[in-house]
Amino acid sequence: MRILLIGSGAREHSLAWKLSQSPSISSLWTAPGNPGTAKYGENVDLNVDNVQAIADFAERNKMDLVVVGPEQPLVDGLVDLLKEKGIAAFGPNRQAAELEGSKAWCKEVLERHRVPTGAFRAFKNVSHAIAYLDGGARYPLVVKASGLAAGKGVIICQDATTAKNAARGMLDGNRFGEAGSTIVVEEFLVGPEASAFCLTDGRTFIPLATCQDHKALRDGNKGPNTGGMGAISPNPEIGERTLSLIERQVLLPTLHGMVREGRPFQGVLFAGLIMTAGGPKVLEYNARFGDPECEVLMMRLDSDLLPYLMACSQGNLEELEAPDWDPRPACCVVLASGGYPDAYQKGIRITGLEEVVEGPDLQVFHAGTTMKDGELVTNGGRVLAVTARGENLAEARRLAYEAVDKIHFEGKTYRTDIGLEAERALEHMQ
Repeated sequence: MRILLIGSGAREHSLAWKLSQSPSISSLWTAPGNPGTAKYGENVDLNVDNVQAIADFAERNKMDLVVVGPEQPLVDGLVDLLKEKGIAAFGPNRQAAELEGSKAWCKEVLERHRVPTGAFRAFKNVSHAIAYLDGGARYPLVVKASGLAAGKGVIICQDATTAKNAARGMLDGNRFGEAGSTIVVEEFLVGPEASAFCLTDGRTFIPLATCQDHKALRDGNKGPNTGGMGAISPNPEIGERTLSLIERQVLLPTLHGMVREGRPFQGVLFAGLIMTAGGPKVLEYNARFGDPECEVLMMRLDSDLLPYLMACSQGNLEELEAPDWDPRPACCVVLASGGYPDAYQKGIRITGLEEVVEGPDLQVFHAGTTMKDGELVTNGGRVLAVTARGENLAEARRLAYEAVDKIHFEGKTYRTDIGLEAERALEHMQ
């Protein structure tokens, strides 16, 4: 089979790594890809924002399946264009992708279909938002850009001054561009965060292994939120009973609700959750694999990925058994540029990768890298995602951090505590 993978981050590198292991794939292209994806096939110089050019390339080159990694081309309708051309695509169409593309609409869907989530108000007018934040709001609360903001459009506000500044920055100050033209003011939910993923063809769904993301920039969950500084899988805070609760109360009613909305969802549905004292509540939905969660999922997935992606696109997921997972945990540590998630430099030389011995239990996935004058250099905020699998979480962490210590570039920023809290909790239980 001829496969085209869309995207250029560590998520796409991990997908390329996993897909390349499928005996059914004859050729793999990644658009635009990165130096890591180039190991598994051909990189194609296409911009993910140019959905028409991607669809035309897929048609010209007779692709059997297009796997869409990032959210923007999904929201822009790439899957719709591909299906018009008779090309199978993994990912939701434009209407279904609005579940991620508009947090305000997502919250309305959750409310309509009685999926547990925090109380909220949506605003387009800054004076209306300020009046609410000065009057009826209860603190702390969360102010979110409704549109796509690369995981950075969320501000936790302890008081009215902070909240009003956040609202003005988005609605009047163009802080997140069009993404902030509508904001969601949401109840601050208390409890540990969790991620839940399922593959779905719109009617049937198969839950994936659990993960725990680490969003904050610095150790101890301090500092600004980022696109993700690391992840572990499985999430030790989600047992079988809790996972069953998430499936019944969150995933199933959401997918049924999307059918009733006339927007059946196909692809991977990613629920960002808070495990409150009253049960799981949805923070937000994403319409694609998380990053860095995808890296730990691919590290632990024993089954061939391709049949599941194809079944989601063709509507026959019920014909497949649940995939097999390696019981060993995985840990991913993200190496970021100095200054991330704000301004950062690009083009900084990366050294030491040749000292890292990669294999089935250790991979360095490229997130923001490029080649310049024959050398590997930084090309993004998140640069590399060092991912390891071990007999237990302590070993997975040790293997990942040993590799981290061998990689060098000026301004290298990373957390030293990815999975540490979970490791200590597990030790306490033994």
